[in-house]
Amino acid sequence: MLIIPAIDLKDGQVVRYTKGRLDKKVYSDNPVLVAKKWQAQGARLLHLVDLDGAMSGVQKNLGIVKKIIKALKIPVEVGGGLRDLTAIQKVIEAGAKRAIIGTKAIEDTGFLEKAIKKFGNKIALSIDASGKKLSVYGWSSASKIELTYLLKKLKTAHLKTIIYTDITRDGTLKGVNIAKVKSMLKSTEIEVIISGGVSSLVDIQKLAKLDCPNFKGVIVGKALYEHRFSLKEALAVSEAVIC
Repeated sequence: MLIIPAIDLKDGQVVRYTKGRLDKKVYSDNPVLVAKKWQAQGARLLHLVDLDGAMSGVQKNLGIVKKIIKALKIPVEVGGGLRDLTAIQKVIEAGAKRAIIGTKAIEDTGFLEKAIKKFGNKIALSIDASGKKLSVYGWSSASKIELTYLLKKLKTAHLKTIIYTDITRDGTLKGVNIAKVKSMLKSTEIEVIISGGVSSLVDIQKLAKLDCPNFKGVIVGKALYEHRFSLKEALAVSEAVIC
């Protein structure tokens, strides 16, 4: 199981939100330095989101994204505002391991198919859910599409990776909803990375014990920034679990 530190970019700063909207806390004015820190602590993958892009639909922090990718030796997955093939192309050309698409792909599965056809396994789909409904446009709007319907549509999409966020837990430090995670993992055969609610090493331990072959990792944000535990500690707990 990968432990994937997250960097959310807003106005060029590293920030975290609660449930995407309730508050914003700035953790650093130097995203490159933060990225290097996670690499030094043992990260094998970095999750990078342009929140300005997610909210506006247009990439706003591509320059910083490029600097981060160039500064690291580990792979980086990038999302936020990637709503056309040109935007995806720019991120991949910058060196991203994966381009994460959400709003456009959920509203138009034809776009998802085009992206996968052109970029293959470099495409990951972001599924952000609050209950049965999906959220789009940087979580500012609720989609009419339900999670179960989308997962059925994805069975023929040749998609390799889903990044699933439980919005009700994101940034709350209230713990992962393990039952919801299990349900999600059993609803698809596509590889899944989960996000939302990690608050302690107990959460890491519970996730590491999940017996689901398509579960590939967990994204951790606020718990790391609030020093609930270190990345090194999370990695050690994950590696110590024998399923």
